[in-house]
Amino acid sequence: MLVYPAGADLSTSALRFLARELTARRLAQGTRWRRLAAGRQALLVLAHLRCGHTYAQLAAGFGVGTTTAYRYIAEAVDILAALTPTLAEAVRTASGKAFVILDGTLLPIDRIAADRPFTPGNIRSAA
Repeated sequence: MLVYPAGADLSTSALRFLARELTARRLAQGTRWRRLAAGRQALLVLAHLRCGHTYAQLAAGFGVGTTTAYRYIAEAVDILAALTPTLAEAVRTASGKAFVILDGTLLPIDRIAADRPFTPGNIRSAA
């Protein structure tokens, strides 16, 4: 596998925030040693979340195993999920605003139905 430098359109404050949260989690758990420092783990996770790099690509790029890349991502996603508001809190906050912008991002998927890519416009019932 070839490894190459790449860029991600994220702020350094997002990287620093996640690195701080990972460091706090490591201290709370009493983790003694990790292959990557918290800042490098945060970069790995953000590369996965923002750019969609696979575990194998991330593992090769950061010099860790595929399983380690998976565990690092799962750990960070758990931390980020714990920081998010509940649905009730989000609705309560949104109700006090003049307007709310909902993200309608379309995500690519690899599902193939009848040799055609799946899109919301070509849903058919099975006959």
